[in-house]
Amino acid sequence: MIRITLPRFGRFDAWRDAARDLARSRVLPESVAWADADTPADLFGSQAAPPPGDYPVTATKDFLQLARQVASHSDAERWSLLYGALMRAQTDRAFLSNPADPMLDRLTRMAKSVRRDIHKMHAFVRFHELPSDGPRRRFGAWFEPEHPVLEAATPFFAKRFADMDWAIATPEGVGTFTGGDITYDPPGPRPDLPDDASHELWQTYFANIFNPARIKTDAMRSEMPRKYWKNLPETRLIPEMLADAPRRVQAMRDAGATEAPAFAPRVTARIRQQPDDTVPDSLEQAAAQAARCTRCELCHAATQTVFGQGDPGSGLMIVGEVPGDQEDLAGKPFVGPAGQLLRRTMSEVGLDPGRAWLTNAVKHFRFTPRGKRRIHQTPDRSHVDQCRWWLDLERKFVAPRLTVAMGATAALALTGNRAALTPRRGGVEPARDGGPVLITWHPSLILRLPDDRAPAALAELRGDLARAAEMVA
Repeated sequence: MIRITLPRFGRFDAWRDAARDLARSRVLPESVAWADADTPADLFGSQAAPPPGDYPVTATKDFLQLARQVASHSDAERWSLLYGALMRAQTDRAFLSNPADPMLDRLTRMAKSVRRDIHKMHAFVRFHELPSDGPRRRFGAWFEPEHPVLEAATPFFAKRFADMDWAIATPEGVGTFTGGDITYDPPGPRPDLPDDASHELWQTYFANIFNPARIKTDAMRSEMPRKYWKNLPETRLIPEMLADAPRRVQAMRDAGATEAPAFAPRVTARIRQQPDDTVPDSLEQAAAQAARCTRCELCHAATQTVFGQGDPGSGLMIVGEVPGDQEDLAGKPFVGPAGQLLRRTMSEVGLDPGRAWLTNAVKHFRFTPRGKRRIHQTPDRSHVDQCRWWLDLERKFVAPRLTVAMGATAALALTGNRAALTPRRGGVEPARDGGPVLITWHPSLILRLPDDRAPAALAELRGDLARAAEMVA
């Protein structure tokens, strides 16, 4: 039997090197005894590992990541399991993508347990300030994880608390961060840590964020198991807070409002409005139904539905992509920077913006929050498909002689063609429901172009709108 003893720290790298050399010689998993630093010597002796052979050894990135996590598990068989999986992968790599495989399932569950233990350590370590002779403050902590995760968990604290020196002691060992470097030492007696003045402040904060009306003790114990309570300063408050919860809940009820504010009926009436899929009889009914649209998830973040507006008898429909930030707030299409550019260009070629039906392929604003700003996002194909219900209704009631599709999203919604827009720009294609569709640039594209390209694109938009004016006339 070949005995491989792994160090207390740096054990994954040591296992990987030893496993690679053994696998190159095709040493069978049952011929290797893996031992940790504290494992007693084999009473029956052991043989030396053979020199590395010439067999190639490969391992996927996902397997190495899995193995690194399993290496921090407390199961004494983890090294044998990992080496067995490595050897098996040399001839049967497919099992690594089969979650039903017993070996992969066991390793996956071990890795999940380690990740959870690391998460608990990150959440439940409580530092105590220690005396310091230098310019940096010093702190110490004691933690008892379920698995030997000290080496895997401490880099988080090095990033989070890089401006102070600290030491975290566990039954596995001690991780010390001094001057920007982490070192690991064997375990010692549990340190006698002094009381920390900040713990009292933390207890005050913890007590004030406690909501007695939302007590779920099972969920609380699941997220904060009792085995961690003895080292957490705030947990000594929990029994008293739980016992006082019924009285606090009743006090909250007694202090509650007895009458709803005057605006409450209007708010609840709007919330209780249900979407209506019945086919409306007029453009006005379609706009009212669209205001309650919940066909896709965009309705939940947008301020309101932005339905089309303009002159339904003009014979001209102009379709854009999606409302922007200003359109979403105003509830009207094409009132933002792109809309102003469109209206100005229409006027230049003799098209009255008030004598056209202006709308969008998608009726709700899609955006990504960035600070106080809402950054426009292109709608997905699913949004276009769901919103075609409203676009088709608009086309039914407006009955345009010509439709101008501005941008790829509008062209897709009207023609069903997903081809690139550049070779199609300026051309006329048939709509899904019949009628000509003139394809051109969206004004927002022109606003985003660099100064050396914007004038040419604007001239093309102006030419396309001039052609639209001729076709409608």
